[in-house]
Amino acid sequence: MNKVAVLYDAGQAVLSTFDLDEVLQRILTIAHDYFHLRNVAILLLDKQTQQLCVRSQIGWDEGQDKIRLGLSDGLSGAAAAKKQPVYAPDVRKDPRYFCSAKSTRSELAIPLMVRDEVVGVLDCQSDRPDHFDNDTIDLLTLFSTQASMALQNARLYSLERERARQMEAINAIAKQTTAVLDLEDLLGRVCTVIQQAFKISHVSLFLREDHDLVLRAHHGTLTPRLPQGGRFPATAEPWARILTANTTLTEKDFADIPDAAKFFVESASRLCIPLVSFGQILGVLALDSVHAGAFREDELQSLESVADICATAIQNAHYVERVKQLAYLDGLTGIFNRRFFELRIMEEIERARRYGTGMAVIMVDIDQFKRLNDEFGHLLGDEVLRQVSSLFHQQLRKIDVVCRYGGEEFGILLTQANATHGMNIAEKLRALVETWQFPGVPRRVTISAGTAAFPEHGTTRDELVRAADTGLYAAKQAGRNRVCLASLSRGSSAGS
Repeated sequence: MNKVAVLYDAGQAVLSTFDLDEVLQRILTIAHDYFHLRNVAILLLDKQTQQLCVRSQIGWDEGQDKIRLGLSDGLSGAAAAKKQPVYAPDVRKDPRYFCSAKSTRSELAIPLMVRDEVVGVLDCQSDRPDHFDNDTIDLLTLFSTQASMALQNARLYSLERERARQMEAINAIAKQTTAVLDLEDLLGRVCTVIQQAFKISHVSLFLREDHDLVLRAHHGTLTPRLPQGGRFPATAEPWARILTANTTLTEKDFADIPDAAKFFVESASRLCIPLVSFGQILGVLALDSVHAGAFREDELQSLESVADICATAIQNAHYVERVKQLAYLDGLTGIFNRRFFELRIMEEIERARRYGTGMAVIMVDIDQFKRLNDEFGHLLGDEVLRQVSSLFHQQLRKIDVVCRYGGEEFGILLTQANATHGMNIAEKLRALVETWQFPGVPRRVTISAGTAAFPEHGTTRDELVRAADTGLYAAKQAGRNRVCLASLSRGSSAGS
């Protein structure tokens, strides 16, 4: 978790001051020391001339820090123009390279962005060819978002010192959210600290999942009309206007709109801000007030800065989740392992119990897999496991989970599903495998499956898995290559 510690330490350092020169120096020092860079510089964008100007640097050759680059000049100009990192593993082979230090052999330029607007470039150089691997580029990219927020906060503070209370609130939120790396804890913390710091009636966080926005957390004093975990099509209003234009939406007066369009019973006005991190819209921060016209124009910039800080913290938490997930992946098939199955089934049962949405478990076994291994060898057997895993993964929704339960057995968790849906999915997978041509296997490969659903077949982990295993055993006993629904009687034993 050293990489996570780097992000935490770096975020705390650059977000703990508003003085522009100090922010710039901290950014350069962290980039130079943590990532072992020979040369590093920050170039800020002059909006009037559309040129990049060196604002601060370490290690550049004398006189080179006076240059001004257009948006098509050098790797820094290319990164600003494309709004994405640009990397030259060997600068001698890259025609875009502009020499700022003769010692440079590889260069990475990362745009510094506030929302979807470039404000500058973090230029990183090494005296070794191909110095930057994918992990380092990812970490520097995430760090650059923190640096962008720090630069923006410093500019706001220097331009609007009379708004000191709000800026101090932004800083406090940045410190608190940067220190939380668990996504669920972070989302709850974000809503709480924003609501308290800005005295807003209610704060809600909606995150994008597939083509929907999902209410992941909220905090305040109003009465909700929508359930926690509720899903809303991203094409519906007000989301479509916010996401399509990537812009803040202020709804000043709810007097004439239907109650169904309000998130909270007492809400009289609302401000919705897209959560943007490095050009990607992660979701929407929604602020509701009991007062009409509650959100003034002169408050928007501060609130948008808070949203940007929160988006960066959410992106960091996503990165930590990806690191943690590596411990839950099966090394052979690349899908989740049994450890992850045991973790998620408890979460899905609790979610189904709390919201009454239901869930289903499918236990799947490849028929006569030992015979297949004996006939064609373990290498071919391993390839069959990989292909079956891939077929399952491709056919399921992103919200569903497929795991290698052990050997040739798989466990599948279907969110917001009933027994009929579980049986239909299991049958779809069975038919697909039966007709699939597995290279090197001259005969059919088939699967058997058992399905159980919450709550009719069980309300605990053991009851549901035992019930699904019972269905799987029945399918095997009935001749294999079939799907069976678990018996409604709980607690029965099943064969392997």
